[in-house]
Amino acid sequence: MYLGGGTPSLLPQSVLSDIFEALNRHFSLSSEAEVTIEANPDDVSPEWLKNLSHTPVNRVSMGAQTFSDQLLNFLGRRHNARQITEAVQSCQEAGISNVSLDLIYGLPGQTMSDWQHDVECALGLGITHLSAYSLSYEEGTRLDLMLRKGLVREADEELSCRMYEYLISATSQAGFVHYEISNFALPGFHSRHNSGYWQGVPYLGLGAGAHSYDGHRSRRANLPDIKAYIAASGDVPHETELLSDDELYDEFIMTRLRTSAGIPLDGLSDADRRYCLSQAAPHLQRRLLRLDGDRLCLTPKGIFTSNDIISDLMK
Repeated sequence: MYLGGGTPSLLPQSVLSDIFEALNRHFSLSSEAEVTIEANPDDVSPEWLKNLSHTPVNRVSMGAQTFSDQLLNFLGRRHNARQITEAVQSCQEAGISNVSLDLIYGLPGQTMSDWQHDVECALGLGITHLSAYSLSYEEGTRLDLMLRKGLVREADEELSCRMYEYLISATSQAGFVHYEISNFALPGFHSRHNSGYWQGVPYLGLGAGAHSYDGHRSRRANLPDIKAYIAASGDVPHETELLSDDELYDEFIMTRLRTSAGIPLDGLSDADRRYCLSQAAPHLQRRLLRLDGDRLCLTPKGIFTSNDIISDLMK
């Protein structure tokens, strides 16, 4: 179970209790379930953690982004570096030892030294999971507008690669498993929620704008209008998408190859398997891909050009 898609750490205790009460009326939650809540570091307080203790939540995922106050201010984040440290420690002291942090690299003005400091600070907190993403400029955002106006410059590609190389090395030395392109975890602490997406597991999304997947070819997206969602009696406003065979193949390639387990070729039809191996041949020769039994996996070298490789294997 994953409470995210916004800032659920702002929810008052009464609403959080109502959510779990409603879930318990309709579903049976295993005592072994991973129950994650997203949180902003500045929302993590003794009162908030006390409220969480009355829920099944046993994992907290925090958007740290960076341990540089200057860069946090540039990103418009409400928290500072000290609050990240205090939030993680508070969770651990409250009995929530399964804590994940998100970091961003390739920020404008971010140096290699800045990034090394970020990674070292995160790993030094005793977290169990780390997600790290290269900054992307989404159309319509403040950062994208600044980029278009020439107020900021995209990070040098070579520097971003060196940052990623350092991340892989540092997490490995700390005992973390690099189980997906952007995700690292101590053994046994991979994100079950995210892994479900990458393995094509069915999932149910609740709330305005939430998405669901039946595990076969049908996707459902609740419309993002919150008032319409609340006012709906019975089925909520939604759109349904049926994936074609080619779309299913492309999604299979894209999600599986992102993981360390790679693409299970026996999960493809004979025709798709032949096509996939044919497209993979140049990358196998260049040692960007490798065959591990019946699985096609990225090599450490291939990870750096994964987007191009994935694109080549798709239809």
